[in-house]
Amino acid sequence: MSVTLLGRERTVLASMAGFSYVASFFLFLTKLSIGQREVTVQKGPLFRAEGYPVSIGCNVTGHQGPSEQHFQWSVYLPTNPTQEVQIISTKDAAFSYAVYTQRVRSGDVYVERVRGNSVLLHISKLQMKDAGEYECHTPNTDEKYYGSYSAKTNLIVIPDTLSATMSSQTLSKEEGEPLALTCEASKATAQHTHLSVTWYLTQDGGGSQATEILSLSKDFILVPGPLYTERFAASDVRLNKLGATTFRLSIERLQSSDQGQLFCEAMEWIQDPDETWMFITKKQTDQTTLRIQPAVKDFQVNITADSLFAEGKSLELVCLVVGSGRDPQLQGIWFFNGTEIAHIDAGGVLGLKNDYKERASQGELQVSKLGPKAFSLKIFSLGPEDEGTYRCVVAEVTRTRTGSWQVLQRKQSPDSHVHLRKPAARSVAVSIKNKQQVVWEGETLALLCKAGGAESPLSVSWWHIPQDQTQPEFVAGMGQDGIVQLGASYGGPGYHGNTRLEKVDWATFQLEITFTAITDSGTYECRVSEKSRNQARDLSWTQKISVTVKSLESSLQVSLMSRQPQVTLTNTFDLSCVLGTGYSDLKVPLTVTWQFRPASSHVFHQLIRITHNGTIEWGNFLSQFHKKTKVSQSLFRSQLLVHDATEEETGVYQCKVEIYDRNSLYNNHPPRASAISHPLRIAVTLPESKLKVNSRSQIQELSINSNTDIECSILSRSSGNLQLAIIWYFSPISTNASWLKILEVDQTNVIKTGDEFHTPWRKQKFHTEKVSQDLFQLHILNVEDSDQGKYHCAVEEWLLSTNGTWHKLGEKKSGLTELKLKPTGSKVRVSKVYWTENVTEHREVAIHCSLESVGSPAALYSVMWYWNRENSGSKMLVHLQHDGLLEYGEEGLRRHLHCYRSSPTDFVLKLHQVEMEDAGMYWCRVAEWQLHGHPSKWINQASDESQRMVLTVLPSEPTFPSRICSSVPLLYFLVICPFVLLLLLLISLLCLYWKARKLSTLRSNTRKEKSLWVDLKEAGGVTANRRQDEEEDEGN
Repeated sequence: MSVTLLGRERTVLASMAGFSYVASFFLFLTKLSIGQREVTVQKGPLFRAEGYPVSIGCNVTGHQGPSEQHFQWSVYLPTNPTQEVQIISTKDAAFSYAVYTQRVRSGDVYVERVRGNSVLLHISKLQMKDAGEYECHTPNTDEKYYGSYSAKTNLIVIPDTLSATMSSQTLSKEEGEPLALTCEASKATAQHTHLSVTWYLTQDGGGSQATEILSLSKDFILVPGPLYTERFAASDVRLNKLGATTFRLSIERLQSSDQGQLFCEAMEWIQDPDETWMFITKKQTDQTTLRIQPAVKDFQVNITADSLFAEGKSLELVCLVVGSGRDPQLQGIWFFNGTEIAHIDAGGVLGLKNDYKERASQGELQVSKLGPKAFSLKIFSLGPEDEGTYRCVVAEVTRTRTGSWQVLQRKQSPDSHVHLRKPAARSVAVSIKNKQQVVWEGETLALLCKAGGAESPLSVSWWHIPQDQTQPEFVAGMGQDGIVQLGASYGGPGYHGNTRLEKVDWATFQLEITFTAITDSGTYECRVSEKSRNQARDLSWTQKISVTVKSLESSLQVSLMSRQPQVTLTNTFDLSCVLGTGYSDLKVPLTVTWQFRPASSHVFHQLIRITHNGTIEWGNFLSQFHKKTKVSQSLFRSQLLVHDATEEETGVYQCKVEIYDRNSLYNNHPPRASAISHPLRIAVTLPESKLKVNSRSQIQELSINSNTDIECSILSRSSGNLQLAIIWYFSPISTNASWLKILEVDQTNVIKTGDEFHTPWRKQKFHTEKVSQDLFQLHILNVEDSDQGKYHCAVEEWLLSTNGTWHKLGEKKSGLTELKLKPTGSKVRVSKVYWTENVTEHREVAIHCSLESVGSPAALYSVMWYWNRENSGSKMLVHLQHDGLLEYGEEGLRRHLHCYRSSPTDFVLKLHQVEMEDAGMYWCRVAEWQLHGHPSKWINQASDESQRMVLTVLPSEPTFPSRICSSVPLLYFLVICPFVLLLLLLISLLCLYWKARKLSTLRSNTRKEKSLWVDLKEAGGVTANRRQDEEEDEGN
């Protein structure tokens, strides 16, 4: 069954793909007019998945001959882009190459003829190796070639990353029960694609025919099947997306027609460049078998009351089940004034709510199950708070596999009203002013408490029991004198002006909380009191109501989308920030901030901020962004329309939404809720160049001294505000000649001259002209021998972005135009004798260039010397002009070489002080000049080149000084040695001086001692001897 269904689906989907393509394809055909032959194919690139079909259309118009044209399909694979691989032909059965022959024979690859001049190429099952550039060619049936005969488009084969899973199971349900099935569908395609998910039902005995239940289309639209349209409109059948990859099918009430096998099918879609959506992959999940049992037997619920309905007396309410099946499992729930107060499940487990749990623990209340089909609620002492409406609800349940109770059917009893028979009995009704028990954070909550009975002075007090708490908090109260008292928690600074209690009329009191918070959720109790003369205490009546305050952030979702994640340079792209909430009917103030992260950064920067009061604050990261961006914002949507896209807009965008309430705005508090969207990448790419230049080559043979024009014709160009740059190149007829740039007219119309054409006479000879939008000419004046060679132009397309940056889109070269001169009778012949010479470094050398014969006596000659070395290009050294002037290739060569004419047939190049770098090949080019025209002008009418002459430079013999200078150690020795010797000599002199001075001092001391000795001897006595002993001691 699955195989048959897949085959049928594949046929249907292939037909859908073919029909959608044919429709868009023929719409394009209507725009073509009959004229020159034009072949067109579907615009690429086309992204298709491996293992799935593809169809590529080809059409020819403007042709002659038979109405039924032939088509030939080929492919250029990425592994060899220049090699044509023939696939299939409508003309030649043997056209296919071997790699496609078997696939053509098996019908995997075939051509479908749509009309006489259009076909479709079908590949039933794509392989990864099928990726490439496909070419459609039409053989010529015209009288002459005029127009295009082939067209190409790119096909990119991507892996199949789609997956769809659902666990296979068998479910047994009863009629009327709900059903929920989930399907996991995901993809990992690098390209921008959409998913569609469809649920099918195959009924037992229905063969292979599957019934569509509900689908989420690629445009995110829910579409029910024909048999489920009414149930979808009644919300009985729903499809919800849970997260990024989970899709849930929900059926609230199963019907017998839902029995069968259910499965989920996911399809992946991609938008082609012609803006048509094509499916590329498809997956089906395993099946879930659903068995539906007839509904259980119906039953009714009645309620009886046994009481005197007097204050302080007992009250017993009995809930009876009439009918039902055999041994049913029933659970009973008791409601008081619409609020659940107690329940007993099928297992007999009792649950009580709030105050009733406390009353039951004190013996004032009892809830029990009297039998399989009877439930009892007994209040032992009635009070005013017990007055109201009682109702019981009985549900028939069954135990699930997980152990929980599943409800099969539910019935409720009629209301039983309990009124106490007492004097001045009153009723109290509590309600919400807008009838909504669920309010959003920041909304106003208005509670009404209305007392019944005869008019008399009343007082009221409001109490709040927060969620998950049992202790009530005093909110506000009003006495009979009208004085209002606020509770401690509700009268503080934070609640100033937020809580109000008003008296609408004598019996109605309104409690208003202006700016609700999450903490305001819970149960509110209104207590109405009346003074009684006959009783010791006041009579009072109470009533409660539950209120839920939901946070704004709980349902806040922000999504960012763009219809053009890949945008061409200078085009327009849009960004939409969509806010999804559960409070769409609230007009909440919100602020949207757009952020941007460049591709080369990890930090987000603010682009624009639209505040809640409509103020727009622009960031300064993208300087030109505010000048070309249109901002539009509604209640839950913010959109940016960016014109003239540039590369600096390439990057990741995200939007941040902040939601306020009125209290936050008034008190400058932070926002109540905020959320950031997922990041969205926008890529700005260059447009594809459609530049084509005439590539036909031609030869022009001219007379000397005549003028000529060389054309550069543009066959097609890209649309838009694009500029062209035209560059003219020239290659001389001499051997090993490279391409020389003559002139360039850049995209700003600035003319630049090539390096070899800067001389004044060259600038006068060449100039360019724009003849028309698609035709440019190079004018050459007074053509001479040196102008012979090949010419061509290079055309470049440039695009100027708004930030002033130029972008090159493409470049094409024209065909070659060869320029030849008609024979003039003059011919220069230069000797071709092979010459080689070895010369020692630093010597002179002379290189000769000789004519084999002397021409006309009226002729003059010029010679140009060239030099070439291995791994380097040719270099012009010197030019001896016909008028005797010398022109050097570089100014520094003037002192190194000299050129002169030694005889009528000899030219000499002399090199002074030859260096090792001068080695290489030398040759000369001699040109003959004669007077032509009126007035007369010297024209180069013939030239010839010599044979290459090899010059080898030998190193010179080293001299004694050079040997010294070449030896680094010896050089250091000769420099340092004199300083060392001088230092030693200075030290020796200092030592001698110190010795001489010491000797002189000793001699002087000796003389002084002798003189003193003589004086003391004359004095005599013991003194002289003692002095002598002391001197001896000192000498020792």
